[in-house]
Amino acid sequence: MSSKLIGVGVGPGDPELVTVKGVNALRAAEVVVVPVMAAPDGQDGGEPGRAEATVLHYVPEEKVVRVVFALNERTDRARREAAWDAAGGRVAELLTRHATVAFATIGDPNVYSTFTYLAQTIGELVPGTVIETVPGITAMQDLAARSGAVLTEGTEPLVLVPVTAGATVLKDALGGPGTVVAYKFGRQAREVAEALRETGRIDDAVWGSALGLEGESIRSAAELDGAALPYLSTLIAPARRDGTRGGKL
Repeated sequence: MSSKLIGVGVGPGDPELVTVKGVNALRAAEVVVVPVMAAPDGQDGGEPGRAEATVLHYVPEEKVVRVVFALNERTDRARREAAWDAAGGRVAELLTRHATVAFATIGDPNVYSTFTYLAQTIGELVPGTVIETVPGITAMQDLAARSGAVLTEGTEPLVLVPVTAGATVLKDALGGPGTVVAYKFGRQAREVAEALRETGRIDDAVWGSALGLEGESIRSAAELDGAALPYLSTLIAPARRDGTRGGKL
């Protein structure tokens, strides 16, 4: 029988935001893989990641396997590729010994997730592996709930932008008619604030980090002063609205 690899979205960090289906998938799997940050020497950096911390609320520690990924590595392609190959090899080895392996990822496994690259690698290394995903709650949904920001209504579009693609991409999106969500903007907070001001979108925008966790911060984007923020910060710039109920229908 073919082995199965399941990408499980465990939400933005608050363990209460893992879905029932997600918890069931984690508990049913024989092994739960969690990604960890690589140290400069390419080894396990030692610090538990957000996915691991969430998973440990639902499965015993002995069931969890940490696998090193070059998370956030964007400049050294060779190092990134080597890390992906090594991680894929480790998971492939687990699939030869276990019928079902779950991979826990923050947010959703189909939204800017490391699982995408892992699944592609496993498809090449272990042909015939059944690959499935369990959706998870995203940071933008959590921030909207915690801040009261409405993501979309009526005919408004929703644009999701990773600021790692550059502030110009964000500025172009802010020039449009819909709500703009920016991910991973912490290191470019100054550029993001400038883009919001230039497009007249800063007053209604809100940003948050460490949602549902110790150290949570949710603030108006007008308070952005250019200081670096946590990498996994999320921003919501709601669409321009006139306050009329159903005005965008």
